Amino acid sequence: MERRHKYFETVSHAVLSAFDALRRGFDVILVCNAANAFVLPLLRAARIPVAINVDGIERRRRKWNLLGRTVYSIGESLSAFFADRIVADAQVIADYYRERHRTEAIVIPYGSEFPQESDTDVLQRLGLTARNYILYVSRFEPENNPLEVVEAYEKLDKAPPLIMVGEGLYAKDLVRNLRRHESESIKFPGALYGADYRTLQRNALLYIQATEVGGTHPAMIEAMGSGGLVLAHNTPENREVGGDAVRYFDLRPIENLSGTVRECLAGTVDLEELRKRGRDQAGSRYQWEEVTKSYENLFAELAR
Repeated sequence: MERRHKYFETVSHAVLSAFDALRRGFDVILVCNAANAFVLPLLRAARIPVAINVDGIERRRRKWNLLGRTVYSIGESLSAFFADRIVADAQVIADYYRERHRTEAIVIPYGSEFPQESDTDVLQRLGLTARNYILYVSRFEPENNPLEVVEAYEKLDKAPPLIMVGEGLYAKDLVRNLRRHESESIKFPGALYGADYRTLQRNALLYIQATEVGGTHPAMIEAMGSGGLVLAHNTPENREVGGDAVRYFDLRPIENLSGTVRECLAGTVDLEELRKRGRDQAGSRYQWEEVTKSYENLFAELAR
């Protein structure tokens, strides 16, 4: 039985999945996240070709204690030693594995294509109007900096509403702190998916990507692909994704983010040009069809 807990849920699911895979006779197995790398010796002993998508450099996340960081560090080493192929979702992550673990990773990012569809009524339900709100989308965890975004927003005068989309299942103290800031201007609609989520992305005036750990963040490329204007935390991973289509900010002090938002609201930035660049960047580099082909080629190579 799986254990729903920050430290056990992923582990228990990986163990059960690995034993289930052993009896099914798969040609190739894909493991996701370096925390699950401890199943690699078992799969390797069964002589099943295996690739692992290591995700970001997870041990740097502030939510983990010493035990969690140690598990991820060991997972990185197991990935480098036992996997037939390591998959990174950004070149920055591939470079990290080359420099730290002396192993090559292939880069396969995420996709960002938006279907042609009508907007839902989510704007009306939240009391919003198109191009007149600021959007944040992420799990509420310390390294995603939701509280810093809220505090930076509160330093603005007469700004459009801030919509904080996400949940924090394993960060209850952080969620309680966030909820203290809830007001008519700062809304917490929870986690939204599907057409409601895409409607919010398409119609946002600004989208804030405040993550400091990870590779290619799906929400960021989805914001770019939707034609949204992205303001992103100044990290190598975000710069790799955004290029010159994104405005960047440093989070400390938080006045840097406040100032970047203020410049965009004041009309000193060509918002439409940045939106066009973002859409073009996402369309040329982050298409699901190309991502799928890359995985198909990888699995075919391993199966041979």
